[in-house]
Amino acid sequence: MSAINRPTGHQTSATVDSAFLKACRREPVPHTPVWFMRQAGRSLPEYRKVREGIAMLDSCMRPDLVTEITLQPVRRHKVDAAIFFSDIVVPLKAIGIDLDIKPGIGPVVEQPIRSRADLDRLRALEPGDVEYVTEAVGMLTAELGATPLVGFAGAPFTLASYLIEGGPSRNHEHTKALMYGDPELWAELLDRLAGITSAFLKVQIEAGASAVQLFDSWAGALSVADYRQSVLPASVKVFEAVAGYGVPRIHFGVGTGELLGAMGEAGADVVGVDWRVPMDEAARRVGPGRALQGNLDPAVLFAPREAMERKARTVLDEARELPGHIFNLGHGVLPTTDPDALTRLVEYVHTETAV
Repeated sequence: MSAINRPTGHQTSATVDSAFLKACRREPVPHTPVWFMRQAGRSLPEYRKVREGIAMLDSCMRPDLVTEITLQPVRRHKVDAAIFFSDIVVPLKAIGIDLDIKPGIGPVVEQPIRSRADLDRLRALEPGDVEYVTEAVGMLTAELGATPLVGFAGAPFTLASYLIEGGPSRNHEHTKALMYGDPELWAELLDRLAGITSAFLKVQIEAGASAVQLFDSWAGALSVADYRQSVLPASVKVFEAVAGYGVPRIHFGVGTGELLGAMGEAGADVVGVDWRVPMDEAARRVGPGRALQGNLDPAVLFAPREAMERKARTVLDEARELPGHIFNLGHGVLPTTDPDALTRLVEYVHTETAV
């Protein structure tokens, strides 16, 4: 029996039997489960109201706010899973990295990491560093009932890119310069980040998360050869570190169509697909033994309802023969998305796929 089939003690039988976790395990489902990356966030007026005047990182460290924000899209859209409200840089902040999330920009690191001496600033993450995460997950699982909670973390490559560039980057020139110019230092950096990421995921699982997703947002900037040689080992380390918990592990990146085969080898139970590759073709690239998640273009939600339903139907048709499919967007919900469009999409997928 594989690790994914062994539910943890935190999961109720109703949670284990949820459509989302069944799909992760590639078991028959009563309907195709739906959740959205960034479903908790700026597209919701109730989110903007509770976040008013509160900095992003501060909101991630308040269990009451994290709980409320995580629950908002579950209440409104009736999605099949909740995604823990946090940010990929939270564990870096927790270990003392001087960074902030600037509105309209994203994470900004005061002193980028570009030398061997800088590695000393990346100490191991201890559970006590993120007690607010443990508390928030506990509050959420008590409120969610049978709805699974997805924990998440940033993948080592994406975290490294933020740390090396000092913030978001279009070309990742400093990151690639280090990766190509000092492979030994690069490997040490990613190995250390893999440890931090693994610890952050373990905290969420041990507190009650039913699944976890590793976001490698910037991996699409890499060639397959570079990914395999310089990134894949660190991602494998993360997935292996949490394999024994028996919760589904999801792997997602943007612009990773050419990397899907390699990503399928990293150890996840579910591979997320962005909107650029049809689901049936993605299944061919990933190979057998993995469920797939995706992959409606987020911009489709701005089209008229009939067009949105037509595109959603295409995704469902492409995934019809897959032994495990979780409907999601091909990336996160865009900030100006009409929340009602998301609600209608959930209802459409549930209705169209009901057994």
